[in-house]
Amino acid sequence: MSDTHPLLKGKSSEALALYAAFLDAFKQEGATGEEPLKSMIAINGRGGHAAYVTQVGKNFIHAVFPFPRAFPDNLCFQKIAPVPGQQQVNHHFRMLSADDLNDEVRSFMRRALEPGE
Repeated sequence: MSDTHPLLKGKSSEALALYAAFLDAFKQEGATGEEPLKSMIAINGRGGHAAYVTQVGKNFIHAVFPFPRAFPDNLCFQKIAPVPGQQQVNHHFRMLSADDLNDEVRSFMRRALEPGE
């Protein structure tokens, strides 16, 4: 996807590089692509949407990993919150550097790509 999505339009080269690194890492773990939505960009896996990029700042991106249950024992998510009325728990990830795509984050990327997760 080019920078035509409103979330990416007019963003700094640093922010666009972070987005590209996030997407590339997800694709290395098995993501099938990206899908522009109205206010976010979905990262697709075999079983549907594996994650959503919800915010692109000057020097960060914010992504949400939806899981059917909470995974509280981690160092990568800044917030874990259930979605009211749904059996979904959103895990919020803030990426400030390509180095943030460590083994733990990649393990959650793989988990998010598993059908049923």
